[in-house]
Amino acid sequence: MQVLFCHDGPLRVDKDSNYYGIAHNNHLFKRYYKIADSVAVAIRLKNIKNKEEKELLSQITVSPFKLYEISNPSSIKGLINRNKINQKIEKAVLDSDYIVARIPSMIGNIAIKHAKKHDKPCLTELVACPWDAFWNHSLKGKLVAPYMYLKTKNNVRNSKYVIYVTNEFLQRRYPTLGVHTNCSNVVLTDLDERILKSRLNKIKSKSSSDKIILGTTAAVNVKYKGQQYIIEALGNLKKSGYINYEYQLVGDGDQSYLRSIAKKHNVLDQIKFLGPKKHEDVFKWLDTIDIYVQPSRQEGLPRALIEAMSRGLPAFGAATAGIPELLKAEYIFSNNKSNIREIITILKQFNKTQLSELSIENYKEAYKYHIDLITKKRDTFFEQFKEENDY
Repeated sequence: MQVLFCHDGPLRVDKDSNYYGIAHNNHLFKRYYKIADSVAVAIRLKNIKNKEEKELLSQITVSPFKLYEISNPSSIKGLINRNKINQKIEKAVLDSDYIVARIPSMIGNIAIKHAKKHDKPCLTELVACPWDAFWNHSLKGKLVAPYMYLKTKNNVRNSKYVIYVTNEFLQRRYPTLGVHTNCSNVVLTDLDERILKSRLNKIKSKSSSDKIILGTTAAVNVKYKGQQYIIEALGNLKKSGYINYEYQLVGDGDQSYLRSIAKKHNVLDQIKFLGPKKHEDVFKWLDTIDIYVQPSRQEGLPRALIEAMSRGLPAFGAATAGIPELLKAEYIFSNNKSNIREIITILKQFNKTQLSELSIENYKEAYKYHIDLITKKRDTFFEQFKEENDY
């Protein structure tokens, strides 16, 4: 039997037709073998450009594994060939026994439509808020946001089975009439008290004259990720004589916009672009910084923040989606014109005692997302989905 996972992706492919991904990896796809003995994916593909890019990706090696390549439905070519795209997704749905539609995504939405048409059991995974994503993306995004919001609201409401990645936020904004649960997509396996002890020692040994290193893991070419707000705050701090901050950015994409913001606020020398890193290397990097920041205006329950908290990192972030579910109110800044002032206030209030207390709190909070706990909860939901739709 085959379960079909549907999402925009993309996955990457090399010249030998091997598939690679970052978030779409073996950890993700293995979970669906709890539903069926074969996993298929309806997703976009992009060619791997060079050896350097390939080294940063994880090869998909799970088996049996089948891929249905879908053109980008949102591109001009995709709009022209919408009928062909619909036909490909419909065929993938007809070939499969169970459907998992991850939204927001155009491919996920189309798969839900065909699953309903052909009475295929469908499980919907809601991993982010499309309104926040599109509204904070661009002018074009603001035009698309109302449609994607209503489409998602309708699809989730009428889905018989829904997995939310948040504890409360997405459930409130996109309620369902169906059976539902909440499971984060984070994969935490290395939770050891020695990690926390090392972090506390690092905080204790920090001198007041030492550089304070902030960090964010996110694409650097997407404005709704919010790194520009931290950069502007550092510019204002510099004007007031606070120059001992460095902001390190891990993530792929064109750096030109954020570099222009740093140059405008005279802090280009304080911003370090580290490029993309393999997942295991991100954890090593997290251990080198002092404070993690999640400034994005679009999220589900941010995996990057939970991973940072699992290293005992003090953290703060924006009042977006599931971020306030992870952090106390005093470490949250608003998504309005006051955000720069609030970021500065949070940074200036940190002291060793506060950082140590926050380190312990964050580590304990992250433990709730250990892979064993999340997997057990997800597997129980998958079993219910399968039992109630057994052929």
